[in-house]
Amino acid sequence: MTTEEEKTRPKAATARRALVGRLSWGLADQAASSMTNFAVGIYVARSLGVTAFGVFSLAWVTYGVVLNVSRGLATDPLVVRFSGVPEVSWRGAVARSSGTALTVGAALGAASVVASVVAGLGLGGRVGPAFACLGVVLPGLLLQDAWRFAFFAAGAGRKAFVNDLVWGVALVPAMVAAARVGSVAAYLLAWGGSAAVAAGYGCFQSGIRPRLTGVREWLRAHRDLGSRYLVENVSNSGAGQLRAYGLGAIVGIGAVGVVRGAELLLGPFMAVLMGLSLVTVAEAARVLRRAPHRLGTFCLLLGGGQAAAALLWGGALLLVPDRAGEFVLGGVWSAAAELIVPVTLGVAGAGLGTGAAAGLRALGAARNSLRSQLFASACYVGGGLGGAAVGGTVGSAWGVAAATVCGSAVWWLQLRSALREHHRGGV
Repeated sequence: MTTEEEKTRPKAATARRALVGRLSWGLADQAASSMTNFAVGIYVARSLGVTAFGVFSLAWVTYGVVLNVSRGLATDPLVVRFSGVPEVSWRGAVARSSGTALTVGAALGAASVVASVVAGLGLGGRVGPAFACLGVVLPGLLLQDAWRFAFFAAGAGRKAFVNDLVWGVALVPAMVAAARVGSVAAYLLAWGGSAAVAAGYGCFQSGIRPRLTGVREWLRAHRDLGSRYLVENVSNSGAGQLRAYGLGAIVGIGAVGVVRGAELLLGPFMAVLMGLSLVTVAEAARVLRRAPHRLGTFCLLLGGGQAAAALLWGGALLLVPDRAGEFVLGGVWSAAAELIVPVTLGVAGAGLGTGAAAGLRALGAARNSLRSQLFASACYVGGGLGGAAVGGTVGSAWGVAAATVCGSAVWWLQLRSALREHHRGGV
C-alpha cells in the first residue's frame, strides 16, 4: 500500500461515518415528526365524532398543500443550493428562506381566515371556525418546518430532531387542554400553538431571525428552482385536497373523517417509508455511478419491497379485533375498517411507484418526473371523485387504489424511457 492510499482510506472512512450519522438523524427526525402527527390524528379521532373529525381532516389536508407551497418556494431551494456551504453563506440564506416561509404562512393564513368567513356564511357549523384557527397557526407551523430543513442543510440533523421533540413535548399539555374544550378549533389551536413553541425554539437554536425584507430577493434569485418545485409539490398534495373537498361535497364531511381514519391505520408504516425516502435517492445515485446497468433492478427491488411491506401491514390490520380498533380510533373504527383493503392497495401502489421516482431523480430526469407526477395526481383526483359519485366512501377508496396503480405504471414507463436516454447519453 502506498503512502497516498494510507492517507486516503482514513479520510474515506471518516466521510462514510459522517454520512451514516446524517442519514441516521434524518431517519430519527422523520420518525419523530411522523409519529407526532400520527398521535395527533389518533387522539383527535378518539375524542371527536366522525363528522367533527372530518372537519379536522379537511383542515389537515389544506395544511399539507400550504406546507408544500412553502417548501417549494423557500426550503427546497435552500437544501439544494446551501447544503454544506460556509456558515456565513448558510446563515444569510436561512434568514431569507425562513422569512419566505413565514411570509407564505402569514399570507395564506390570512386567506384561510377570509375563506373561513365565507364558509361559515355558506355552510355554518364547524367548518368556518376550523379554517379560521388554521389560518392563525399556519405561520408557526411553516416556520417550524423551515428550521428542520435549515438544520439538515447545515448537516446538523440532531438539532432538527431536538426541535421536533420540543414540539412533541409542548403538544402534550396543549392537547389535554383542548380535550377539555372538545372542539375542532381547540385541537387545531393546540396543534399549531405547540408548533409555534418549537418554531420559537428554532430561532434560539440557530441564532437567526427570519428576514422578512429578504423575501423578494430570495424568490427572484431562486425562481428557476422554486417554480418547478412548487408545481411538483402542489400537484401532489393538491390532489389530496381536491379529493377531500370533493368527497365532502358528494358524500358528506363524515366521509372525509372515515378515509382519514383508514389512512391513520397505516400511519406507522408510512412513517417508515417517509424516513426511507431521505436515503433512497442518494442510494440510487450511488448505484448509477458504480453500476448504471443495475439501476433499474435496484429501483424494482426498492419499490417492490415497499409494496410488499404495505400488503403485509394491511393484512395484519385485517386481523385486528374490533375492540382493539375501537380503542385506537373510537367511533371512527367501524366505518374505517371497511376501507382497509382498498387503502392498503393504494399505499402498495404508491410504494411501488416510489422506486421508479427515486431512479428518475437520480438520473436528473426532471421532465419525466414532473410528467409522471402530474398524471398520477390527475388519476388520483379522478379516481377518488369518480368512485365517490358511483359508490360513496368505499367507491372513492377503490377509485384511488386503481388510480394509484395506474400512476405507478406511468412512473415505471417514464423511468424506462429515461434509462434508454441515459444509455444513449441523452440525460
